Amino acid sequence: MCVYVCVCVCVHLHMCNGHIMHDAPQPLNWRVSRTVKQRAKAAKARRRVPPCSRLRKTRTRSPKSAKVSCGVTPQLLAITCWLRHHILTSKRRNLMQSKENASYCMEMDSQYFSSSSSCSVQGDMRITLSETFKEERVPSPVIEFDDLEGFVLQPAQQGVTVKCKVTRDKRGVDRGLYPTYYLHLDNEKKVFLLAGRKRKKSTTSNYLISVDPTDLSRGGENYVGKVRSNLMGTKFTVFNNALHPNRALPDMSNARQELAAIIYETNVLGMKGPRRMTVIIPGMNKDGERVPIRPRSDNDGLLIRCQNRNMENLIELRNKTPVWNEETSSHVLNFNGRVTQASVKNFQIIHNKDQDYIVMQFGRVADDAFTLDYSYPLCAVQAFAIALSSFDGKIACE
Repeated sequence: MCVYVCVCVCVHLHMCNGHIMHDAPQPLNWRVSRTVKQRAKAAKARRRVPPCSRLRKTRTRSPKSAKVSCGVTPQLLAITCWLRHHILTSKRRNLMQSKENASYCMEMDSQYFSSSSSCSVQGDMRITLSETFKEERVPSPVIEFDDLEGFVLQPAQQGVTVKCKVTRDKRGVDRGLYPTYYLHLDNEKKVFLLAGRKRKKSTTSNYLISVDPTDLSRGGENYVGKVRSNLMGTKFTVFNNALHPNRALPDMSNARQELAAIIYETNVLGMKGPRRMTVIIPGMNKDGERVPIRPRSDNDGLLIRCQNRNMENLIELRNKTPVWNEETSSHVLNFNGRVTQASVKNFQIIHNKDQDYIVMQFGRVADDAFTLDYSYPLCAVQAFAIALSSFDGKIACE
């Protein structure tokens, strides 16, 4: 009996004790420990969730609570935009490679804006191939000459397009800054015509042109001309190898001639679209010979005459304006298969009275190879000098 009573009392106390533990407040230390664990767990969860972007943060509230849905991070946003731009560039590059012979189109610093990601990517100037033209690159016709210096200074024959190739050599210690450029006929023989290189220690850009690829000194016998620019690199003057006016005879018969003047329109950051250039050359007489322009000073040169609109015995040329293509969203020019790669230096020179007659065209076919085609009334030195001016850096035109 005593044992039974004791057992009943223990069971009753145990049940009561359990009932008290369930209804009574929890100990303080237990409640504090649960709060710390909850905070640690919440902090860990916050670390796993990327922070919200201010541009992409949106709030959606429910009747019971308010929740914040986080967008992507700015870093992820930039990477997404870059990938999208890279995919577009790859597609255009594949299009260029798939079209063997085509014209080119220039796309000037276009901006691709993504409304979904709320960011814009600014692309470089690029050129893609048009799908319209499929002509092969025709080599230069057979041209024979005995006097190289006389040939490069003589205007091209009327009705003949001299097709050449320009190569750029940047090998060597200093040729990265001062590369050498070579002009050859674009045929099987690849006859050498001219070589040019930028002079060192000059206040402005100054290119020497020679008929010897190994002799590019001004005092050498193979020196045929030079190209001199202004400080901003927007205006260039081409001279032959004659004497300076200060050292010439009083009648200026042996003074140097100005063969051309190249003027680039100021275009900071390419905001005005493709490059715009004007070329001034001496006029031609009835016999098809160049009218000599021998100014006594720079105030009487081709640049000043053009500025004052004194165009007597002068010919004004300009680059052909590209046509906007809605399909490719770019400016387009037809090079008839002579240009196959992208370059901002690609251009065509025409006369205002006959825009279908291409006086000169220049464009890239490889990383350091370009095609140069010129016709009457240009000569090889004038065409090569115009190409050298295109290579030169321009502070106010880029």
